[in-house]
Amino acid sequence: MKSPSPGGTAANPDDLLILLSVARTGRFTTAAESLGLNHTTVSRRIAALEKALGGRTLARTVGGWDLTDLGRRAVRAAEDVETAVATIVAGDEDADKIAGVVRISATDGFSAFIIAPAVAQLRRKHPKLSVEIVNVTRRALQHRSGLDLEVVVGEPQVHRAEAIRLGDYTLGMYASRRYLDEFGTPAGVAELGAHGLVYFVDSMLQVDDLDAPRRLVPGMSDALSSTNVFVHVEATRAGAGIGFLPCYMADRHPDLVRLLPGDFAERLPYWMVLRPDSLRQPAVAAVAQALRNRTAAVQEALLGAEVLES
Repeated sequence: MKSPSPGGTAANPDDLLILLSVARTGRFTTAAESLGLNHTTVSRRIAALEKALGGRTLARTVGGWDLTDLGRRAVRAAEDVETAVATIVAGDEDADKIAGVVRISATDGFSAFIIAPAVAQLRRKHPKLSVEIVNVTRRALQHRSGLDLEVVVGEPQVHRAEAIRLGDYTLGMYASRRYLDEFGTPAGVAELGAHGLVYFVDSMLQVDDLDAPRRLVPGMSDALSSTNVFVHVEATRAGAGIGFLPCYMADRHPDLVRLLPGDFAERLPYWMVLRPDSLRQPAVAAVAQALRNRTAAVQEALLGAEVLES
């Protein structure tokens, strides 16, 4: 049944579901592929919906398409339609609202240490849930088209978004035992200048809070740089230089030694950012809560407490 619009015409529920798919993916082409339609059909159906509703539902952004205020109201209605259809298909008692695809943007380390085990545990109860992770280390986006939530380092400065602090983690200086045997163990900050740094590519680093090693030891030259923190860990283990690493990743490797913990214990926060309407989606709300629970459960490891207290 079609619902009347302010203009007196009717909005097609099928068009609402197409808008929902565009809102979740941020792109007409991706939504079309997921729906088994072509790009032209999706564009035409969105235009028909906007005509029925009497206004624009989507606005073009750098990353794709974002919802307008009218679009957000329409998506809430579309979610109700989606839930109702799922209930009819599955039956009232069997319908699991924690289902479908949740898309997350997060750093490499957080994705592996927090998101992966949290989602694995959640899917044991909700097998129809699917999570897609895009690994990036950047500031929170102002327009998060195609993403249900982001996890970023440092407090985000965003508008029209819900920002939740998850917890803190610590970074420290590490070197492999073989590297220290060959080149010696730095006795203080001044001696670090003679060693190469394994860390992020300076020119591509988008998060100001992650500039600690170059700020604290400007004399260290770059030995090996990468946008991937797993490369930092493995390069440090291989003896490429001294790595500035998350303690929760480095402490898992007995061949790595933490250096000068009293001088290098950079504590940074993880924040989760969501669109205001995202938590109304049961699947997104469940994933968000699972990430909060997992982060709290491993907070000691994130801070590297075992090393600092030994």
